[in-house]
Amino acid sequence: MTRRLCALVGAAALILTLAPSGALAQGDIPRAFDGNPDLNGVWQVIGTAHWDLQDHPAGPGLPDMGAIGAIPPGQGVVVGNTIPYRPEALEQKQGNFENRFTDDPEIKCFMPGVPRATYLPYPFRIIQGDKKIMFIYGFSDANRTVHMDKENPEPAPIDSYMGRSHGSWDGESLVVDVAGFNGESWFDRAGNFASNTLHVVERYTPINANALMYEATIEDPAVFTEPWTIRMPLYRRLEANAQVLEFKCVEYSEDLLYGHLRREPTRPAPEDR
Repeated sequence: MTRRLCALVGAAALILTLAPSGALAQGDIPRAFDGNPDLNGVWQVIGTAHWDLQDHPAGPGLPDMGAIGAIPPGQGVVVGNTIPYRPEALEQKQGNFENRFTDDPEIKCFMPGVPRATYLPYPFRIIQGDKKIMFIYGFSDANRTVHMDKENPEPAPIDSYMGRSHGSWDGESLVVDVAGFNGESWFDRAGNFASNTLHVVERYTPINANALMYEATIEDPAVFTEPWTIRMPLYRRLEANAQVLEFKCVEYSEDLLYGHLRREPTRPAPEDR
């Protein structure tokens, strides 16, 4: 067998391995008591989307941390790799990146928002019922309830970091409509952001028993000229006792948030930075 033929055979095998869920028998996907796909379990993204949703090279981080704090290179998860910012919003995004070590909501231990909670570098748990589905995240004790029993979804009573989620099934996909955000969250450490008019539609589609394809379509007319979509796989944690551990990070942010209030300030006040 020639080297070229070996390469073709290997490529074909890879394509079959990565084939979408349509190539799988329906029985390969676990079923819940109501016949819908069973999404119960602990899931996690593998990648660098939490650093930057778009294609990005390696870059420097905090100088005192050397390579540990550096930005790793990564492939983007934005469909088309373009985020359609309005000109003034793009300027704010660039400013966010320049001030990320003090202004990023993640560095302050604020709740991560949607969709950012999904692709932070920590596992999260899905607890699935017929009327409610819970998403439990370790970072900052964040969680949310997806309301599956609301034929006429009601608006959020108050804006929040995690918004208000309403869900339904579209064939094999769990579709979650999220709105009611407070506009304080970012999408990543690169400073990508949205306002309080953000509207997110998520899709969780089984690829096989241990993987989901996650998509989130993002719409915010105050920041973007048109809707755009991110897409990435989620993988089931297969450890026998996989858990989502609480990451109580507030105490690690106290000096950043309140150091200017100390009797002997350790950092300047926010308005002086």
